[in-house]
Amino acid sequence: MSEDELWQFPCDFMFKAMAHANRNAEDEIITVINRHIPGDYVAKLNHSKNGNYVAVTVNLMATSKQQLDEIYLAVNELDCVKVCL
Repeated sequence: MSEDELWQFPCDFMFKAMAHANRNAEDEIITVINRHIPGDYVAKLNHSKNGNYVAVTVNLMATSKQQLDEIYLAVNELDCVKVCL
């Protein structure tokens, strides 16, 4: 079974990124997602124990694997982002 056969698009997708905890991280990530999939997104934030990092979770409707790949690459290029999950 190929990787593409594991996905059925369109699908609900939970995008996650770990970022430096600054007041712009959530907005920057949502801005990038909006460039690829316009929508009214509300991110769920989970701050690290010491408050240095924040996990940003955004639920979106993905239409293709290529679309998800492009979002991951673009968000990963943000200075505030440590890693995309």
